[in-house]
Amino acid sequence: MKIMGILNVTPDSFSDGGRYVSLDQRIDHAIQMVADGADIIDVGGESTRPGAEAVTEAEELARVIPVIERLRQVVDVPISIDTYKAEVARQAIQAGASMINDVGGAKFDPEMPRVMAESGATVILMHNRPKEAFGAYRSVTSEVVEELRSSVELVLKAGVNPKKIILDPGIGFGKTIPQSIEVLKNLHQLKLLGYPLLLGASKKGTLRELMEDDDKALLGIGTVAMTCYAYERGINYVRIHDVKENVCALHVMKNLSYNSR
Repeated sequence: MKIMGILNVTPDSFSDGGRYVSLDQRIDHAIQMVADGADIIDVGGESTRPGAEAVTEAEELARVIPVIERLRQVVDVPISIDTYKAEVARQAIQAGASMINDVGGAKFDPEMPRVMAESGATVILMHNRPKEAFGAYRSVTSEVVEELRSSVELVLKAGVNPKKIILDPGIGFGKTIPQSIEVLKNLHQLKLLGYPLLLGASKKGTLRELMEDDDKALLGIGTVAMTCYAYERGINYVRIHDVKENVCALHVMKNLSYNSR
């Protein structure tokens, strides 16, 4: 399992928005995540928390491009751009990113599949739905599987290398908390699609329900538990805020497991 460290360069992300304000602070935080064991740094310039305001393309570019350019000079791990905007993805790749992490599953911007293909980047396709379709499922897991399959078909048609596709079930996106939990219980069904899976549940509201406690200070503990759960189910990547704690948890899991993942 690989660790994707979250680097939010936003003032309003739900966990760490506004915590790393200056360019130097952001770079130092990324360097520390790599030192703590992050395999990938995921740079995001627009908050996706419920109620967050949309960010213009120009503002998102102004936030992420300087960070990616500097990161490319000081870290030796892959850099991912967390965006659903094709132009942001294109410029981020030019600046030094090698992965595109799209919360829209290549469906929110019609140009994204082409940009993904032309970039040659590894792509993460997350399951999501437009706001008007939030929570409208008959069978949430099977519909997530089918909608991820359609995202895959979309990028394959554009020319993306199938060996460079990673799928994300989108915990907390387009789903109620009970629906997200249902998907978590059925991750084995997503594995049948045949692509590596990334799980991004770090400090999300779904964890409060699973922990049976609303204390935000405990969400880091819930995240560690989720990382261990993901490891046991053969998930390939986890996207997290607190790298060191989750790396230590993974070491415990690996040292006690017959089959290291």
